[in-house]
Amino acid sequence: MQRRRILISILTAGAIAATLAACGSSGGSNAMTAHGPITIWYSNNAQEVQWGKAMVSSWNSAHPKEQIKAQEVPAGKSTEEVIGAAITAGTTPCLVFNNLPAATGQFEKAGGLVDLSKFSDGDSYIKARSGSAADQYKSPNGDYFQMPWKSNPVMIFYNKALFAKAGLNPDAPDLSTYDKFIAAAKKIKASGAAPYAIYPTPTSEFFQVNFDFLPLYAAETGGTSMVENGKATVDSPEAIDVANFWKTIYSDGLAGKEQYQGDAFADGKAAMAIVGPWAIAFYGDKVKWGSVPVPTKNGMTADQTFTFPDAKNVGMYSSCKNQGTAWDVLKFATSKDQDNKLLNVTGQMPIRDQLSTVYADYFTAHPAYKEFGAQAARTVDDPTGPNTIAQMQALRDAYTKSVVAGSGSVEDAFKAAADKIDQLQAQK
Repeated sequence: MQRRRILISILTAGAIAATLAACGSSGGSNAMTAHGPITIWYSNNAQEVQWGKAMVSSWNSAHPKEQIKAQEVPAGKSTEEVIGAAITAGTTPCLVFNNLPAATGQFEKAGGLVDLSKFSDGDSYIKARSGSAADQYKSPNGDYFQMPWKSNPVMIFYNKALFAKAGLNPDAPDLSTYDKFIAAAKKIKASGAAPYAIYPTPTSEFFQVNFDFLPLYAAETGGTSMVENGKATVDSPEAIDVANFWKTIYSDGLAGKEQYQGDAFADGKAAMAIVGPWAIAFYGDKVKWGSVPVPTKNGMTADQTFTFPDAKNVGMYSSCKNQGTAWDVLKFATSKDQDNKLLNVTGQMPIRDQLSTVYADYFTAHPAYKEFGAQAARTVDDPTGPNTIAQMQALRDAYTKSVVAGSGSVEDAFKAAADKIDQLQAQK
């Protein structure tokens, strides 16, 4: 389960912000129309490498004067740290197919990213491909400094064998409300089916809120971000309900409070996990699993439930000299045909309007992915501002203290977090 998560600390994020502050943009209008060879980076995930190599080969065979040189993101503590260092040194590639939406605002503030909306068909292409889902990836000024690319909308995976052992319906368990989820969790623990019902990573890194609090918050609010219209929302009644649900899970011993060294779901230490469609291939035949949407206080149908998308997007970097080619490559790599290949090779969901309809044949042939394809239409990602990571850390600190550790009141902790988020929001 850890392979999809970002290995970056808030200290690293702060260092990125500090080093980027002195770096200005390069390139300009001439670069935006220039054509020629470009370089790109893609993730070191084996399936994405497979897709990336095939995409590059297809482009290069048809464009002898605009060749792509591609490589995996260079090794480092995190992709974000590597990109930050490259921006500072002026050595970024033209395109990175691995941008974390939460870090995009920092890179934008540093002048490291090209404003895709400045291309004549920039906005129209992005909106036509991604539909309304693209809106959440706009920068505060309303422009796109990232191409919405692919998502891994998270749901609840459950172990059918362990559910049966606990006396729960392994084929259609009702986990739709907080009360029903907690009741099932208690059965799992009391029966000895597994030591824990669920085991989200309980550590304090900023990005961990994306895999426990924020999916349920998106569901409970029908699609509200942690920051809306420039103000924090995490002290709302819905946010407190979500936090108190998780507090009960921890206080009743239904989730572990210490970091598990391994994969608790794969190892049978937990009967449930919050994961995206990447998990289908990852767990394979090791676990007989089922999936359901994340729970809400009073229950929602699957076609109304929102979640966190665990997306990665594409950034074009301002040190790129041939941005005209880079834009053409970006459109080629996110075309209907290439999105189809990405879906088939990786099982990850292209951020494309009407995904389930456009690739209906794929979802018919791969029914395990069908729920994730439908879920991809209802997601809420992290905010896109320059201080998003620090804002997420403020939220995580409140969560770790009041929810995981159970120290003090959730209401007080989340109100303080909201105040901190608002302070950071006011900093440009």
